[in-house]
Amino acid sequence: MLNVKKWRSNTLPDTKYRILVINPGSTSTKIGVFDNEISIFEKTIRHDSEMINSFDNIIDQYEFRKNTILETLDNAGINISKLSAVCGRGGLLRPIEGGTYAVNTTMLEDLRTGFAGQHASNLGGIIAYEIASGLNIPSFIVDPVVVDELEPIARISGFSLIERVSIFHALNQKAVARRVSKELGKKYTELNLIVTHMGGGITVGVHKQGKVIDVNNGLHGDGPFSPERAGTVPVGDLVALCYSGQYYRDEIMKKLVGQGGLVGYLGTNDAVEVEKRIEAGDEQASLIYEAMAYQVAKEIGAASAVLAGKVDAIVLTGGLAYGKGFVKSITDRINWIADTIVHPGENELQALAEGALRVLRGEERVKEYPGTFKKAKI
Repeated sequence: MLNVKKWRSNTLPDTKYRILVINPGSTSTKIGVFDNEISIFEKTIRHDSEMINSFDNIIDQYEFRKNTILETLDNAGINISKLSAVCGRGGLLRPIEGGTYAVNTTMLEDLRTGFAGQHASNLGGIIAYEIASGLNIPSFIVDPVVVDELEPIARISGFSLIERVSIFHALNQKAVARRVSKELGKKYTELNLIVTHMGGGITVGVHKQGKVIDVNNGLHGDGPFSPERAGTVPVGDLVALCYSGQYYRDEIMKKLVGQGGLVGYLGTNDAVEVEKRIEAGDEQASLIYEAMAYQVAKEIGAASAVLAGKVDAIVLTGGLAYGKGFVKSITDRINWIADTIVHPGENELQALAEGALRVLRGEERVKEYPGTFKKAKI
């Protein structure tokens, strides 16, 4: 495996780096090629569902997806021999602190065996390594969803058999936090930010001097409801529903994740469609949409308490941040806390390229997985 530090030490500060980034999804793979921060090629590769379903396990798809990526690059006239590094989306790994990690044998083993679960994102690091190793260049992952920088007090749930865990949109939250820091003329490690990613799931992260010390679990029932997820629900009523005999376990989970939130109330996860219904006079759609904004604002308010009110800025990002009415409903309730900065959308390919670039330029030290992460005992 390539020694990244040794390789980097021979480069010049003004070197132009060409980086291939890979973001696998369930039925597609997004790829991009960047010259430093500038995108020169991006493509969403749609995979035939019959082909994807022919594999017994997600991890078995890596050879097929790798070959498809290489074929796409070749057809686009991209010469991979000019690449400086390959960066893949981080998958379900052990809890780690944020940053850019070199893909190593321990990481590959955890991705292949599904240490924390099987997900298409697990393929990112594997494919990046497979392509990079043949070119004798480094491979990385950046800020996977398992980034865990919680303070011990944030892990306490109130129920001794369950602790709060960190699962959130780490890649986009960290990337946007760094961009906002530059806009404010400060280092990320100097600021206290509340970053809210609003997409299919919604996560509100408390960024204290470069660490996300508290964040809601946007996947499994914590925080605001979202287009597809139920968020925090009354526990007693949920337990009663689980034991009512009306539903199997998987049915309940689908109602919480995938069929919760806007889908459960309005039958759609499309915010644009909901806004059109509201414009047409749909009072139920208006109430539910406003309730989602209300819950986001309430979570941001709670996050400001974590920082004892010492908040430099509040950042709204993700697809829902394009909705001006939705953003206004939130900001009207939180503008007393701090200035709100809106960065709509999520450019994951750009974030991956920037993570690799920081290491290649020597702005950050590459991290070795699984590192020295130690979760405080409760």
